Amino acid sequence: MGWLRALRDTTRSGMTVERARLEPLVALRSAFGLALVIAFGLLLLGPAAAASSAFGAFMAAVATFQKSWRPRPVLALAAGLTLSFSTFVGYLVGSSLTVLFLALLAVWTFASGLMWAAGPTAGMIASGNVAIMLVTVTLPTSVPQAAVHAAMIAAGGVVQALLIVLFPVRRWGAQRDALADALAAEADYARRLRHDPVAPFDPEPLMRARAAATVTRGQARRRPAELQGARGLAERVRPVLASLADPAVGAPAEGPARDRVRELLAASGSVLDAAARAIRHGEPVRLPAPALAVLNAPDTAELLQGAPLRAARRLAALLDDVLETAAPRSGRTADPGSSMLRPTLLAMVPEVLRAVRAELRPGSPVLRHAVRVTAVACAGYLIGHALPLGHAYWAPMTSVMVMRPDFSQTYSRAVARFGGTLVGVAAASAVVQLAHPGTYLSGLLAVVSAGLMYVLMRTGYAVTQVFVSAYVVFLLGMGGADLDQTVPDRVALTLVGGVLAMLGYALYPAWETPRLRTRLADWVAADGRYAAAVLGQYADPAGARRADVREALLAARAARIAWQDALERAAGEPVRHRGLSRAAADGAGEALAALGRGAMLLEAHLPDRAHEPVPGAAQLAEALRTATEAAAKAVRERRVPEWGGVRSLLATWEAPETGVLRGAAEQLLDSLEEVSAALRP
Repeated sequence: MGWLRALRDTTRSGMTVERARLEPLVALRSAFGLALVIAFGLLLLGPAAAASSAFGAFMAAVATFQKSWRPRPVLALAAGLTLSFSTFVGYLVGSSLTVLFLALLAVWTFASGLMWAAGPTAGMIASGNVAIMLVTVTLPTSVPQAAVHAAMIAAGGVVQALLIVLFPVRRWGAQRDALADALAAEADYARRLRHDPVAPFDPEPLMRARAAATVTRGQARRRPAELQGARGLAERVRPVLASLADPAVGAPAEGPARDRVRELLAASGSVLDAAARAIRHGEPVRLPAPALAVLNAPDTAELLQGAPLRAARRLAALLDDVLETAAPRSGRTADPGSSMLRPTLLAMVPEVLRAVRAELRPGSPVLRHAVRVTAVACAGYLIGHALPLGHAYWAPMTSVMVMRPDFSQTYSRAVARFGGTLVGVAAASAVVQLAHPGTYLSGLLAVVSAGLMYVLMRTGYAVTQVFVSAYVVFLLGMGGADLDQTVPDRVALTLVGGVLAMLGYALYPAWETPRLRTRLADWVAADGRYAAAVLGQYADPAGARRADVREALLAARAARIAWQDALERAAGEPVRHRGLSRAAADGAGEALAALGRGAMLLEAHLPDRAHEPVPGAAQLAEALRTATEAAAKAVRERRVPEWGGVRSLLATWEAPETGVLRGAAEQLLDSLEEVSAALRP
């Protein structure tokens, strides 16, 4: 993709308005908290302090809208308290000498850039705090006033956190949606298997549900019963569905047995959909009677034999468990000891430091982002002071807010911020010129603008920037700023900051395209370890650790998602593929997805502890592990992987249960060969 097309695509992406589910009650609560803070600030401390506290409440509310499984009050407190600290330190340094403040800005911005190593939520909060700090340090006029402003900013975060606790909206709503989406994805998968027995399945909904199920100790004690076990059952249902549908290990491709399999798959989709609806809305399960009749039909034993019959019976039992678990208020209580626990924020500090240290290496995208955003912010601050416009902080503020570690987001956000700022400032300016609002009316207009932004936050960055710009104009007007001077300065410096952000990425990029082969190699190795772990269970049913298979599966899923994300980011970059064409990437990805699916079919029929070891399974597992590790190295070195060792071993392998083991093992080899075929010039 060339630069012109990349710019056109990112511009279109930045200005796109998306259809999204709105959360008006959550937005109303956030706007009410902002109004409380502004009102008390105006009554007790005056317009300037009210503006500071409003920024704290504003950023605290924005943090609660981020995609994070942390408790929302914790996010609000973290955003408010860190902004309070940044503001106070920034004023102490900035009030004495501009050079010192520039040094502080460099340190603060570099640290915020590194926080992307801890995740997008941490990176967003850190970037927002730096951007808002550039505004809030200009409001106080003395050290005592700076302390008061910092305290008011912290109070804004506390108020938003308290409102979330006192007026919860749809408790556990995000976790309910994540689990319901996972069950709905399984239902769709079951229906697709009716027509395509080897249909692909994207594990992202299951991974998202797993992340949502990781809770703090306090959350584990309060978690509803219906959110405790359904995810694990969904994980177990998926391989059973695949093994029932696949002709290699399940029913024949045609005939009465295949017809019954199609009926079972359709019934499974109906049951899973019913469980998803019940969990999403917290209501009783509406049992689909015809579907249950099909799952429990007595003539299934006459139509299916062997492995397909075992899969059908296991599927019926698992779906019964899903329906029972999805029933709300079942009376079960959460056992914190059996939950996947998330560390507290204080306990995460060592983990964050380790993640940051891991990125302090040449070639790290996070490190390059930190260096890039630091240079751009400092350059914007200096340019803003050099231009005869005033309000120098708007250029670096824009740069910090729009810059992200990847190309597409940085460029699309830069375009969206300028377009949104232009519209928002024009609209707010018109209101100011026509109505001449006083202090209290300006505060009310700021609250209304912020409330509209909260409502429409998920519709696109350009839309939110319209109301953010209006909010800042009204809030600064409430604090006594000269709006006639603010409006043109803000538009001009926003353009400067956006252009600097785009130039910064172009001059010091962190392209994903050259790293595609590394991502693909990681997925090859992870899939190989997963398949080898499954075969290891057949080699030693009594002594093998079941947890090894689960850990290998999670690692393979993570590698697959990392590859898909990298491929999506690379698709929008103006960079040549450098040895991995889009067709080769797509073909290799499909082959590796099939490899993981073959391993999953073997996992669906794992022998019990009393089963005799399968001769040759250990040798095949070791050959597969060795071959995929060598293949990963070959992919990184731009060579085509070879699978001669696995092919020769499988040709002489005599498995007693040839129906399942032989069919799935041959699928594994076919997938490996397809990987090589996709990468062959």
